[in-house]
Amino acid sequence: MKLNSKGQVTIPAPLRERHGLHEGDELNVIEEGSALRIVRAEGSETRGQRLVHHMRGRATTTLSTDELLKMLRAD
Repeated sequence: MKLNSKGQVTIPAPLRERHGLHEGDELNVIEEGSALRIVRAEGSETRGQRLVHHMRGRATTTLSTDELLKMLRAD
C-alpha cells in the first residue's frame, strides 16, 4: 500500500469485503504506540441506513402502504 499525496491509502478489495466496508463508511485511525489501527467509527450509519435516508420521501405512488401490500401479496 502506498500513501498518496493527499495522505490517502486504498484498502484492498478483499480486506474491504472481509470486514464489510463499503463506500461512504466512516472510519477512524487510532494510534497505538508505533502502529496505526483503522476501525469503523462508532455511531456511524450503516450502508442500509444511508440508503433508507437517501430514499425516504421519494415515492411517487398515491397508494397507501396497505394498498401496496395487498397488491404485492395478491395471487
